[in-house]
Amino acid sequence: MSFFSKLFNSGELVKEVGGVVDNLTTTKEEKLEAKRKLKEVLLDYEKSMQKEVTSRWLSDNNGSLLTKNIRPLALAFLTFMFVIISIFSGNISQFKIQEEFIPVYQTLLIVIYTAYFGGRSFEKINNGKK
Repeated sequence: MSFFSKLFNSGELVKEVGGVVDNLTTTKEEKLEAKRKLKEVLLDYEKSMQKEVTSRWLSDNNGSLLTKNIRPLALAFLTFMFVIISIFSGNISQFKIQEEFIPVYQTLLIVIYTAYFGGRSFEKINNGKK
């Protein structure tokens, strides 16, 4: 399911957007106001989703040793296993990463850098607005 389909499957969001659209009229100023309201509703929804993720992480951190460490351990284990498999897959006499592993490494790097640096930037921007 794509991000937008998840976003618009929320009942509360659909009701709010529907309320804005119901009040929509045809003048240019009213259309601009409606667009502003829609952006505001979507930003509020995104903030609430981020708060939910944060509350889950806080809940995990207040739990047992296993709940605190399951995500980092799973990430470390899967990363380690992927690297080991990709390095030793068919590399008996010479070292060469097989072609099918290269797109996976590219995707992982893009996702990790985007999530970490993009997420940190998002947090800093939002904390600066408070």
